[in-house]
Amino acid sequence: MEIEKIIKSADIPCYVMEEDLLRKNLTLIKSVAERAGVEIILAFKAFAVWKSFPIFREYIHYTTASSVYEARLAYEEFGSKAHTYSPAYTDRNISEFLKYSSHLTFNSLSQFERFSSQARKEGVSCGIRINPEYSEVEVELYNPCAPGTRFGVTSDLLPEVLPEGIEGFHCHCHCESSSYELERTLQHIEEKFSRWFPQLKWLNLGGGHLMTRKDYDVEHLIGLLKGLKERYPHLQIILEPGSAFTWQTGTLVASVVDVVMSRGIRTAILDVSFTCHMPDCLEMPYQPRVRGAESLPADAVKTASAEDHVYRLGGNSCLSGDYMGSWKFDHELQIGERIVFEDMIHYTMVKTNMFNGIHHPSIALLHTDGELEVYKTFRYEDYRDRMC
Repeated sequence: MEIEKIIKSADIPCYVMEEDLLRKNLTLIKSVAERAGVEIILAFKAFAVWKSFPIFREYIHYTTASSVYEARLAYEEFGSKAHTYSPAYTDRNISEFLKYSSHLTFNSLSQFERFSSQARKEGVSCGIRINPEYSEVEVELYNPCAPGTRFGVTSDLLPEVLPEGIEGFHCHCHCESSSYELERTLQHIEEKFSRWFPQLKWLNLGGGHLMTRKDYDVEHLIGLLKGLKERYPHLQIILEPGSAFTWQTGTLVASVVDVVMSRGIRTAILDVSFTCHMPDCLEMPYQPRVRGAESLPADAVKTASAEDHVYRLGGNSCLSGDYMGSWKFDHELQIGERIVFEDMIHYTMVKTNMFNGIHHPSIALLHTDGELEVYKTFRYEDYRDRMC
């Protein structure tokens, strides 16, 4: 395999996205959109490697942004205005948001009242984020419908006749979810908010629809969306997944720089950091797959014998908790050996940081012809210029 050759020869550390795998995901997403009669757009909060946008533009037309910078990236690098949502717009940034956005979702009625007239003058379609008070996301850090959430308007706060200028509803309450979770969510959305649908032009169902996951029921999703369109034929239905686009499309290639032992626990220290380069592993938390290793319960490393070749993997920052897990290898790890973290393209590069000034992994694309194109190699100046 070309990727195995890359792993052995590439400068590391490096994120390596594979064009073949990306196109496979994009083909499926385009098929869902066409068969269901909906619009599916890319959420930059999960992936924003703009040098790969020419590939994306072959399959989709629009993107979604949550900040001025993301909206500008959509306009300048993707080539179309963004569907934008921000928890709060300000007098300082609203004009920039309007410059780069085709749709603007407001988090509250007060935000709508404050800025909608400006948006409408610029021809921007305005919407309100709604809160159906229902989500099956179990990790509270990722649950936008948790009690006391700062996101969205509940049905009891909406007047029977919507304020003039509200053309759409936006709802986001999924995270790597299935079509069956969407089905149950739609029941709550329709129960609480469908009486306002005749007053709208579009309904944005947000992200978290992991339609490219192997066990995802794509046909069920298409059926749900077709049914929704049949019930409300005047509504444009929009989905804005992030992870689905780049799910399992590439790796983070690292290497072992040391092995330390403490109280019987062996830790392989790497030239990457969980807190800097894989923050979702600590936030979610979840233990990623490592190529050629068996993932064990986190405590397994505490009782494993040396012959078991079980290691905790540690990052190279000074944060005490910059480590994870228990992985079992079929051999003793050696200094310089490659460690390959699977599925490290979505929600990784967009959330990385330069804590401790640690060297940031390069970003590369493995083309279908086997050529590795290095999009970006990070240097000292990248760290220095962020600190000015």
